[in-house]
Amino acid sequence: MTSTIAPRVRTLVLLLLAATGLLLAGAGPVSAHAALTGSDPRQGAVVDKAPQQVSLTFSEKVALADDSLRVLDPKGKRVDRGDPAGTGGTTYSVKLHSGLPDGTYTVTYQVVSEDSHPVAGAYTFSIGAPSKTSVSVDDQAAGGGVVGVLYGFGRYVSYAGFIVLVGGAAFVLGCWRGGTAVRSMQRLVVSGWLALTAATLGLLLVRGSYTGSGKVGDIFDLDLLGQVLQTKTGAALVSRLLLLAAAALFIAVLFGAYDKRDDEEKRDLTFGLAIGGSVVAAGLAASWAMSEHASTGLQAGLAMPVDVLHLLAVAGWLGGLTALLVALYRAPVETPVDGAAVRRFSRLAFGSVLTLVVTGIYQSWRQLGSWSAFTGTRYGQLLLVKIGLVVLLVGIAWISRRWTARLAKSGAAVSAEAAEEGESEADADADADVEKERVTSGAVTSAATTESGAADTGAGAGSERAAQLARQRAAVDTARRKRERDADPNRFGLRRSVLAEAGVAVVLLAVTTMLTSTEPGRTEEQAAAASSSATTEANAAGALTLDMSFDTGGEDGKGVVRIDLDPARSGANEMHVYVLRPNGRAFDIPEVKVAFTLEAQDIGPLPVVPDHISTGHWSASGVQIPMAGDWKIAVTVRTSDIDQATVSKNAQIG
Repeated sequence: MTSTIAPRVRTLVLLLLAATGLLLAGAGPVSAHAALTGSDPRQGAVVDKAPQQVSLTFSEKVALADDSLRVLDPKGKRVDRGDPAGTGGTTYSVKLHSGLPDGTYTVTYQVVSEDSHPVAGAYTFSIGAPSKTSVSVDDQAAGGGVVGVLYGFGRYVSYAGFIVLVGGAAFVLGCWRGGTAVRSMQRLVVSGWLALTAATLGLLLVRGSYTGSGKVGDIFDLDLLGQVLQTKTGAALVSRLLLLAAAALFIAVLFGAYDKRDDEEKRDLTFGLAIGGSVVAAGLAASWAMSEHASTGLQAGLAMPVDVLHLLAVAGWLGGLTALLVALYRAPVETPVDGAAVRRFSRLAFGSVLTLVVTGIYQSWRQLGSWSAFTGTRYGQLLLVKIGLVVLLVGIAWISRRWTARLAKSGAAVSAEAAEEGESEADADADADVEKERVTSGAVTSAATTESGAADTGAGAGSERAAQLARQRAAVDTARRKRERDADPNRFGLRRSVLAEAGVAVVLLAVTTMLTSTEPGRTEEQAAAASSSATTEANAAGALTLDMSFDTGGEDGKGVVRIDLDPARSGANEMHVYVLRPNGRAFDIPEVKVAFTLEAQDIGPLPVVPDHISTGHWSASGVQIPMAGDWKIAVTVRTSDIDQATVSKNAQIG
């Protein structure tokens, strides 16, 4: 039985790790959590005279560095002066040099949102008239590249370490106190502590480069590390390290002094460990709540304790599940995990699931804000995947509860058989002792006729042989009992269902890590509403702005193409075309073509091929609209040699 289980376990673990790696690798750069909702001058605007400053408005407060906002002229030279500063609320500005010549200017920004995630982007505006620009805006989003992968991996390991540490300790202390003497359980909890500690130290080192240059060489820059320690995220990571020192003391007592105490002392020590461990676990969970999603936005004062409860419930369920899996597969025959321990964990898991449901509903409402965000935002789509995995996990857990009940029913019968077997073995041992005594007496009598030295040598050899036989007998007896234990269909069924639970939990943790790095649906919709409002204002002033989603089906095939037409009247018009990713980030494609058709008058299509100005920006001057009417504006976007799509909208011009 065990010879077939072990390869299956290894194969399943490898498959799950591969799936997790694909999920994390496919996550790409972290999505922005603070969205750009407005700017002055606005994106694509053509102003008559040079502005004195450039202002950007975000959906939430952001942290600025000395070069967070930069303005570049058509040749790529910086024209901003001084450090950027907040001008009130969520608006930030940087002053410009006076006397700037006409042309197209590029505004780049890289800031850190209030929930600790880096945000980067760029757009262009023109003074006098658009012009060619040599500025090539790097298309890599903030938090991407090798440093982004390292930071994402560190986040995943830190979550996994926290779950194993807290959940494993809770399982041992609350469900199976006999596990304090089991080496595999000790290794599991200590491994969780080591993983969380190493990941926290790694995040501290990588953080500066992650929110800044993105260069691997800056990971060990002590100046950057000093800057990180002054931020909210740095304070949270340092607090986590201090709490991990207290957790090390907890582990030392739980797996060291606890097993050496008598029953009365153990009861007192259990109470103390439960209180101290709960405080440390809550503090560790708070180190995430105080620096990420829960710390900003709607009802932050309530969201942070709810987030702490959510994380503790996840650890109690998934970490305890991991500990149960280790106990079922690695516990020694002498101290197997019994049905009572499994039943206690079942109750703990049930309470954790209820807590997860309640806190998860609140978090979903807070982060989404509307039903449409479930399908209309990336955060909502990932949340649907997470909900599906949780439902699947609960279904498998229900199967595990059934196996637990069967194991408990068979426990009494197994105990009775073990008692009878013990009595039989005792009788056999007694007979063996009598026989051994007879043989030994005969050996002593025979040895009396030999020389003294030879007798001593024979006695020594006989003693060594007896010890060897005793060890062999013990090993055979242990192997027999292990085979009998593994042959129990109820225990075998429980092991398989718990293994399946653990497999789903690994993927669930990967999705959760991606979810914490994705812009909340509420923020994304607020940014879209602000953009729509800005478009409406622009249209009221005489300009026309249209957004059209496209999907060519290839790589980089999804996005939004934006058409700005000014003054949107008959005669000559200025046209700007912007190609944006779904997250609002500009990117280049091989070709963009526009055609105007007035179907009511059978005019057109009138083709326009705009000139490429900068990353994701094309422009055409003197676009002639012969007469007013309801014009169909069709845009053809080509994202590769074979992938292209044409999208269109009707708009009143003139």
